[in-house]
Amino acid sequence: MDSVSEYTRGPVKLRRGSIPQATTDQHLLDARPHDGWTHTDPWRVLRIQAEFVEAFDTLATLGPAVAVFGSARTERDDPEYLNAVQLGAKMAAAGFAVITGGGPGIMEAVNKGACEADGVSVGLNIELPFEQSTNEWVDVGIDFRYFFVRKTCFVKYSEAFVVYPGGFGTLDEMFEALTLIQTKKITSFPVVLVGVQYWGGLIDWLRQAAAGSGKIADEDWRYLHVTDDPDEAVRIVMDARQRHRPPSPEHLRPSGFVSD
Repeated sequence: MDSVSEYTRGPVKLRRGSIPQATTDQHLLDARPHDGWTHTDPWRVLRIQAEFVEAFDTLATLGPAVAVFGSARTERDDPEYLNAVQLGAKMAAAGFAVITGGGPGIMEAVNKGACEADGVSVGLNIELPFEQSTNEWVDVGIDFRYFFVRKTCFVKYSEAFVVYPGGFGTLDEMFEALTLIQTKKITSFPVVLVGVQYWGGLIDWLRQAAAGSGKIADEDWRYLHVTDDPDEAVRIVMDARQRHRPPSPEHLRPSGFVSD
């Protein structure tokens, strides 16, 4: 049988003539008036709530995890893909689950590396106008309707972002993390950019134009790192975790406490 187009909308899979022309996010954000919006928006709130509950319930026991972003267009023979496979394996060996967008390219590479290293491989997929199916290396997969629910889960359940070369979506995730750090919504959260040549021009512009004109403070750079080395990326994440690990029960005991 010939392959058919398939579209994912939350837990629902649609094919052929059932594939919608617009995404759930488009309907939510569309400011144009339409019949019955006062009736549909309350239902959307309940659907948003359900999406949060399902994701939170699934990821609550995930443990230490790192979110990794990068282009869905990266080919399997690209050095960046191979680098990301190594990173996924090394993160798994260091005891971290990896969380990606669940799609192809860099996402697939990281999930592949973690899965082959017997680590926990998570994919948070999103409904798009063009279908993005969950890659075969994802062990725990969640399909989202809403970008903002998905983005909340990336931040909530990871303790670092590793960012490979990518486009608008990758840049969006990177700058959102940096904004949350700058505004102290999240703390002790390293952002590691992999690809010195790719990111070099952006970093130079941020330093010269944005920081140089006082738009970014010096302290805002503290959690931003650039490297080509997967081992260094893992070390940066582990160092951050070690520095900010909660004190053990021994350290919480009052001064002068004597055990039996």
